[in-house]
Amino acid sequence: MFIPSVLISMYYLADTQHLFEFTSRTNDLGFKSFMPLSELYDEGRGYNVNDTCIIEAVITVRRSTVDYLSLCSRKETGYVGLKNQGATHYLNSYLQTLYHIPYLKKAVYLFPTTGNDMPSGSIPLELQSLFYKLQFSGTSVATEELTKSFGLDTYESFKKHDVQEFSRVLTEKLEEKYKLCTLVVTLAQGSNVEGLIKQLFEGHNMKYVECVNVHYISIRKQTFSCLQLDVKGCRGVYASFDKYTEVERLEGGSRYRAGPHGLQDAEKRLMFIDFPPVLQLQLKRFEYDPIQDTMVKINNRYQFPLRLDLDREDGKYLSPLANRSFRNLYTLHSVLVHSGEAHDGHYYAYIRPTLSDQWFKFDDERVTKEEDIKRVMSELYGGKKLHEANLGVNSTPSDYTKNSTACMLVYIRESEKARILCKVNEMDMAEHLRVACDRDLHKQIGKDVHFDLVDLDKVCCFHMQNHTSFALFQEEVARVLGVPVQYQRFWLWEKRSNQSYRPVRPLTPQEKDLPVGYIRKFSDMVKNAELHLFLEVEVGWDLQPMPLPEKTEEEIMLFFIFYDREKEELRYVGRLFVKGTGKPIDILSKLKQLAGIEQGEQIELVEEICFTPNLECVHIDEMLTFKENELQDGDIICFAKVVNVENTGTLLS
Repeated sequence: MFIPSVLISMYYLADTQHLFEFTSRTNDLGFKSFMPLSELYDEGRGYNVNDTCIIEAVITVRRSTVDYLSLCSRKETGYVGLKNQGATHYLNSYLQTLYHIPYLKKAVYLFPTTGNDMPSGSIPLELQSLFYKLQFSGTSVATEELTKSFGLDTYESFKKHDVQEFSRVLTEKLEEKYKLCTLVVTLAQGSNVEGLIKQLFEGHNMKYVECVNVHYISIRKQTFSCLQLDVKGCRGVYASFDKYTEVERLEGGSRYRAGPHGLQDAEKRLMFIDFPPVLQLQLKRFEYDPIQDTMVKINNRYQFPLRLDLDREDGKYLSPLANRSFRNLYTLHSVLVHSGEAHDGHYYAYIRPTLSDQWFKFDDERVTKEEDIKRVMSELYGGKKLHEANLGVNSTPSDYTKNSTACMLVYIRESEKARILCKVNEMDMAEHLRVACDRDLHKQIGKDVHFDLVDLDKVCCFHMQNHTSFALFQEEVARVLGVPVQYQRFWLWEKRSNQSYRPVRPLTPQEKDLPVGYIRKFSDMVKNAELHLFLEVEVGWDLQPMPLPEKTEEEIMLFFIFYDREKEELRYVGRLFVKGTGKPIDILSKLKQLAGIEQGEQIELVEEICFTPNLECVHIDEMLTFKENELQDGDIICFAKVVNVENTGTLLS
């Protein structure tokens, strides 16, 4: 709690709070946001007077009844949280709200993303990935890649946006993606992909201006996806709508320019033509205070109903153009909450995903059931409450303002609940397939990768609907990577017991006859957000793809990396198929050829086992068979020239 050492006329209080948790397994990292030093040193702010800043801290120690770190939210609630990056502000709460609108989730899964979309640069791609992880992950999910795709990668960039701005940018980006794509996918309800987001969130109102002294009327139709409602001076949502639609007199310095009639006294009013199926209401809890020259929070008591009737009093909010046969009755779906003051606070959300009586609290990584929702909602109205303890050396028990208040409400139209709360099954999802091939290994090994084969986050990613045939996926690979379908052979990856990750076996002809969504069932990484494949391609002397050799049961595919002692660098040199009954000594000549070293040189071979946390390798006996060396598909063999052992040691050292 910062207290400026200035006169009462400049008095300003910055109140911040954080619940620290310490357990036998971890320490709390502390506050997630801080005051910029520029504000602390700004003399006009009043914090720093005569090089002195008074800081008052109120500390309460209490035993927690719940160990959240050992609590599995997926098991306890069916949901998981989102990791707090430290300055993600409102983002996590709003993303949870969006995720729990099933019709929107289905629309996101239908995004026609392609292999040309790069991670951290494609909002639709990252939103797909995030939603998939929220659906299947057993632990809280990170949001870094999604925030990067928005260009929100610093604390300051988050401060420049509010929930409404973020909602607007998200809607625009998704709609742009739809319009750029010629693919049209149809939902079970019969709606085209393009316009799905608008169908959910977009409403229309009419700005009506009528001059008092001359016959001049202006009518303009406007679009909205999130309404901003006044809190100050309003008791609740209905009072805000009354204020939103009340007649405003335009006179004096605010007269209306009425075309040829010039400036005229007029009456202006906003009325609604239609409301969207999902109604987002942002409550204006923050305003600029010119006396303090800063933004302040409005914690006035403000009520909101569980059921919102916008047809009340004979549809007084509706314009003459509105279709009054359409019922505008809404049910509260979620509440975004801001706790703290204008410059330093924390966001979380209360959501009831199925509109049942069971609410859940989503507070970053924590997801908990809320049993007494009436009490919670009453607390979120704001207003005054009696202090429960002395807060400071000179303070006494008194009324204080609740600083945890609702800042955004999301309602769902009752007549469209069945459509919006639709079931989202596995076949609605887009399969994320990451395809690694030799060119990735050549590019990464020795540069980005110094152990294992490849960083799969940096290889080409394809996004196909689960019901898409594998043949269509192969055609897309041919288009993007330039490898004809007949020259493609795909391998599944497998995580081994030592945590290494290797291609394990090629897909069978029967598996390739199935939709891409079923291929995941044959992978051991069933719950991964992505399906990983290795694309085997044979190239000729002209570096063009050529027919693949048949792979027999006894053959093993091995990857080879050459270590150049002089340059102290690793280099991927290729793959070879060897018979399990064969011996490493039989391929030494081929390996020297691949590495570009003289045939007279001696080389030694080691197998790269794992990296936990140091690189573990074992020597390969050239005179034993590959099977006796316990080699199998996907193993990595590293080799180097044998030099003066006394001076340089072996490859293992």
